[in-house]
Amino acid sequence: MTQLTTITTNQAPAAIGPYSQAMVFGDMVYTSGQIPLGLDGQVVSGGIEEQTHQVFQNLKAVLSQAGSSLEQVVKATVFIKDMNQFAAVNEIYASYFGSHKPARSTVEVARLPKDVLVEIELIAARSVE
Repeated sequence: MTQLTTITTNQAPAAIGPYSQAMVFGDMVYTSGQIPLGLDGQVVSGGIEEQTHQVFQNLKAVLSQAGSSLEQVVKATVFIKDMNQFAAVNEIYASYFGSHKPARSTVEVARLPKDVLVEIELIAARSVE
């Protein structure tokens, strides 16, 4: 039977509730939604661009701890507070994935934790030794 493994890294902000940064099941990694918190647990200053970059830094750290990377992402779900900021988020998103184009959903939401502007969760394959 395949085992669930909890992923925790100090290279990304700690979970702010009763959840894990990510879970591994078999060859797959399921990240929790990452918001733009620095390692100090504070929301990064700036607008949607700065927040989106921080979210990706957090996601990269969590994926790395799980034995994966952005190149192995299968599906992304992007939550944004204002769909008018979609183009800015999309440009930054594309810069992190390059030619790799995972499946994706993007939804506008009424509110996100700590009133941030963006949250992203990922499902990725992982390298198994």
